[in-house]
Amino acid sequence: MHFDRLKRREFITLVGGLAAWPSVARAQPLASKLPRIGILWPNPLTASGHFVEAFRQGLRELGYVEGQNVTIEFRSAEGSLDRLPDLAAELVQIPVDVMQTATSPTIRAAQQATRSIPIVMGNSQDPVSEGFVASLARPGGNITGLTLFSPDLASKRLQLLKDIVPKLSRVAVLWNVGDAALALSLRETIAAAHGLQLEFRSLGVRDPSEFETAFRTAAEEKVGAIFVLEDLLTFRYRSTLARLAADSRLPAMYGLREFAEAGGFIAYGPNLAQIYRRAATYVDKILKGAKPADLPVEQPTRFELLISLKAAKALGISVPPTLLALADEVIE
Repeated sequence: MHFDRLKRREFITLVGGLAAWPSVARAQPLASKLPRIGILWPNPLTASGHFVEAFRQGLRELGYVEGQNVTIEFRSAEGSLDRLPDLAAELVQIPVDVMQTATSPTIRAAQQATRSIPIVMGNSQDPVSEGFVASLARPGGNITGLTLFSPDLASKRLQLLKDIVPKLSRVAVLWNVGDAALALSLRETIAAAHGLQLEFRSLGVRDPSEFETAFRTAAEEKVGAIFVLEDLLTFRYRSTLARLAADSRLPAMYGLREFAEAGGFIAYGPNLAQIYRRAATYVDKILKGAKPADLPVEQPTRFELLISLKAAKALGISVPPTLLALADEVIE
């Protein structure tokens, strides 16, 4: 009888343990829930995938391993910017713990989708005037990150053009009139042109079909050089712009190294891949408890100069040796 009672006790204990086990198993995923990072992206990865990889690399350097201690939710509009609001809403619905964004259209879509989930900017043009942050030093809301804005950048780029084309008197600025974020860059460029006694010509475009007309106009008006403002449109079609500049025999200045790598003549500006890599540190701080409102927006402090000798030869331009010596990279 004693043995039977013992067996019954063990059986009851075992059954009780089994009954309790499913609830423990169900609780484990909640206890080990991985933080989720949402990436909201505007263009196809074929056009800008290396920036996404730079961000992921930054995360890896900080110890994040996808699938082990972090989950990444990636959403791309594939160039159709009207899809961004829905994609941002998807990330909010999941919900993600922090959202990494790229240019102004993605930042705005994320901002309109949530005022509570932290948003990290990748390369905003002018986050204060666009209403993303209260100030660079104290953002004040749920958005922080990095900006490409640097007050003296336009002046430096135009001065470089003058150094290469000594007789330069007229410069045309090609820019996407549909991108409101370029307003500050345009104003800075106009002011810099006037400061360097250069006549200024605005060549506004809205889509790639207008590129050829813009370059034809520049040639007809005897413009000495083209200054291309970077945004989603011009970046995506950078190879086309480089070809048109070469065909028009117009030296062109660009703001990012990718333009020179695509055949453009000269580029001067921050390394955007490094900026996205740096954005990972903001995501890391936020996941560890920091509030976006208290994280100052970072401005670029280092700029790189790339010169394509191949493009210079096609243009019939001899680049001064002193300038070549200053270049961070010379493309043969």
